[in-house]
Amino acid sequence: MLLGKPTIRGTRRSVEFLLERLADGWTEQDLLDNYPRLTREALQAVFAYVHATMKDNLLLFPTNNLRQAS
Repeated sequence: MLLGKPTIRGTRRSVEFLLERLADGWTEQDLLDNYPRLTREALQAVFAYVHATMKDNLLLFPTNNLRQAS
């Protein structure tokens, strides 16, 4: 954990950091190219983690912070 945030094992990259990059328009390939310790399996684990937290209603969505897709 990085300051209490879930991270990718073997890296200092948090799930939040990776999701923020994706939200900013980065692709999975961009992440893999820029962070060599990341693997496709690690990114799959990020998506599984987010899915599990959403499914179990553990992830809250503050409506005032959501970006509009254009």
